[in-house]
Amino acid sequence: MEETVDHDVLRPAPGRESPDGAPARTDPDRSGLTLLDRTFGRDEITVVRHEVTARLDRGALGDRLHGFVLAINEIITNAVLHAGGHGRIVLWGTAGSLWCTVTDSGPGIPERFRHPPEAPEAFEVGGRGIWLAHQLCDEVTMATGPIGTTIGLRIGLPGRITLSDLVNGA
Repeated sequence: MEETVDHDVLRPAPGRESPDGAPARTDPDRSGLTLLDRTFGRDEITVVRHEVTARLDRGALGDRLHGFVLAINEIITNAVLHAGGHGRIVLWGTAGSLWCTVTDSGPGIPERFRHPPEAPEAFEVGGRGIWLAHQLCDEVTMATGPIGTTIGLRIGLPGRITLSDLVNGA
């Protein structure tokens, strides 16, 4: 059975509607509804985390949602700390998944962090962001090189939960 998305209960980011009131998309190849699309800087990590959380209903996914927000927070923190201090986040949903991409213009991720990492040592400083993302998300993708990196995160929506169930006001 194909799930439908009820656009009346979805709340895209302010300014993301098309002239006819329908949600706008930033990438014509991506299906679904854009919930957040913004750039961020060093001083906005907490603000972005709160914006991501505000776009989604906290009750629908419980701890799973909090894990997704934590994974996003780790990736945007990495962009700020290791890739020039700024980046772009895009959060969107489809009938079956929540997606997030974080893009930066840094020097690329070192080879040792490009594969699903092993658990960091207990007293090791750093190195947990990408590892946590792999633990908390159903899919983690990475495109990296000398002109920047894009990390993609996805969690599937369990059972009968639909995208409209996840958005505030549903």
